[in-house]
Amino acid sequence: MKRIEIIANRSIQEDMLDAFKKADIVKHYTLIPIVLGVGSSGPRMGDHIWPEENFSITVYCDNQEAEKIKHVITELKSFFTKEGIKLFELF
Repeated sequence: MKRIEIIANRSIQEDMLDAFKKADIVKHYTLIPIVLGVGSSGPRMGDHIWPEENFSITVYCDNQEAEKIKHVITELKSFFTKEGIKLFELF
């Protein structure tokens, strides 16, 4: 069992969920719709100075699904090159 946590810019949330659906993965997850903070892609504070926001998805899955999720995220990162997308994997 693995825990996958993905934090990304809210502008790609629907694209990510659509990509998971197309790949027939991530059928059960926890979504935190607004995540604020500062990462390597810059501040996401949801205010008038730093208006962007992130979201977070947490998934518990087996090793096979984890690999599929990482593949989808790699594809999304190559398409959305300027949007912050981070994946963290815990065993």
